Amino acid sequence: MRRARPGALPRGTGERALTSVEAGADFDQARNRATDRTTEGTTETPAARAAAEERPVSKLWHITLSVSGVESPLQEVRRGLEQLAHDHPFLLTSRYANDHAEIRYWEEARDLHDAAAVALRLWGEHRQTAKLPPWEIVGLEVIDRETYHQRIAEGYGPPPAAPVGVHPY
Repeated sequence: MRRARPGALPRGTGERALTSVEAGADFDQARNRATDRTTEGTTETPAARAAAEERPVSKLWHITLSVSGVESPLQEVRRGLEQLAHDHPFLLTSRYANDHAEIRYWEEARDLHDAAAVALRLWGEHRQTAKLPPWEIVGLEVIDRETYHQRIAEGYGPPPAAPVGVHPY
């Protein structure tokens, strides 16, 4: 599944588009599935129930990606992050300085490994198309939705994100 606005092609020449794990229609349903659930008056067959149980369940993961490197002009950093937000419409917020940035967003994936793999490709795959600085990933945090909300509720979670968009530190 390509992560971009419908119909939009990646900018640049032949660059690979960022891909993600296909979630499917089971995102919220799998957790609540009962063994004797009925659908419109018909009971699921054992074969249908077994197939549904084998299907991987997708979850939402909160991603915080930190990048850093040599200083770049602030205007270029901001423009690159804005282009990244345009190319990757699931970006929540970005904070930046002339030598580092932090990107936060939600990713849908089967497990932490898949979410982390997609997150680790984000910067590199969009470096040329969004004209991002040649920085390296220096930090990655991947937490599930429940942990994220628990942290916020207990007051010790990540600092509240700036309003959606690209903002200086």
